[in-house]
Amino acid sequence: MSLAQPDVTVVIGAYEAMPYLVDCLASVEAQTIGHARVEVIAVDDGSADGTGEYLEEFAARTSLDVTVIRQDNSGGPSGPRNVGLGKATGRYVFFLDADDRLGPEALERMVAMADRNGTDVVLGRVEGVNRKPPTSMWGQTLERTDVFSSNIKFTLSAQKLFRRAFLERHSMRFDESLWTGEDALFTMEAYLRADGVSVIADHTCYYLVGREDGKHVTRTGSHTLRFDSARALMNLIADMVPAGARRDALMVRPFLVTLLPQFGPKFLKDGEAVRQEKLELAKPLVDAYWTGEVAHRLRVHERLRLQLVAMGRPDLLVEVLEFMRAKKTPQPVLEKGGRRVYFAYPFFRDGPTGLPDSVYLAEPREAREVPGYREVGVDQLLRRAVRKARRALTPAA
Repeated sequence: MSLAQPDVTVVIGAYEAMPYLVDCLASVEAQTIGHARVEVIAVDDGSADGTGEYLEEFAARTSLDVTVIRQDNSGGPSGPRNVGLGKATGRYVFFLDADDRLGPEALERMVAMADRNGTDVVLGRVEGVNRKPPTSMWGQTLERTDVFSSNIKFTLSAQKLFRRAFLERHSMRFDESLWTGEDALFTMEAYLRADGVSVIADHTCYYLVGREDGKHVTRTGSHTLRFDSARALMNLIADMVPAGARRDALMVRPFLVTLLPQFGPKFLKDGEAVRQEKLELAKPLVDAYWTGEVAHRLRVHERLRLQLVAMGRPDLLVEVLEFMRAKKTPQPVLEKGGRRVYFAYPFFRDGPTGLPDSVYLAEPREAREVPGYREVGVDQLLRRAVRKARRALTPAA
């Protein structure tokens, strides 16, 4: 162990990670930051495929400072990450999954970004290898931002650089009671507590690798685990952010990413008992957190499905899903001289269903795709406000 404090501790939780672990460790060894500035803590979580043996072999031959910990299987990624975090001594910590790999210069660039701006979390651009990566937050490099001013809420995986003193100050650890979504809870809390977040969008820092055997925790597990994850994240947001537009902006993420897929194509394949259970699990969440502000931030088909969940109408939801599965295109309905667009999905202006027109109203990003749509510009809004103010100030005759 070096006497000088390393700049960054790379924590690798590994379970049945061969042969992907070979490229993962090679990507750490190839980092340009300098081996003296890095320590690696690798935790083998009870693998039986040679993962632990390869880690020990790597530790014996590399010039990196590598600590290998072998333990019985904990059942999920939280345990190994917490063990690694507890042993870390670096100024920063980076959580690297054993089947993924770092991009060239990733650690050097991320540490420099954090040091330059004093930020507590750094996101490095992610690319997918046989996997779809998050994309919406990589529009531009941001020296300093926060979770309300950017799209970082849509990347809540753990593979980021965290200032370790910041994590220790808030006693932050991964929730080992969650079998999926534990990284979302940890990362959202970090975003909300951080003194600034940085985004590196112009250099790939991380490669998210799709395993050919499909063994990704995020792709496995029953639907009840997804609801556990959504509930935990929603409750965290509600605990840390007062009710209002800022909370609603963050609630979009668990509604859209975690809850909505349970009411997508797979819902058509679910048996009646599972459908009913999903609605029962969703009910307290939509009752507590489904608001008009959340709804208007979604696309029409997303909003419509969640509204039907909120109304407890699986019969109507099935018809909407069958309409979508048939790849039918909803008829756009233009009103107000083209300034308002509705998408006529099933039950649009069907009085008995009780669905208001607002559920079908397209927000500008969707409406722009419709020929004949006339977007109301800022100048028009200002002129309209001035006319309204003048009328209010003009004495009645």
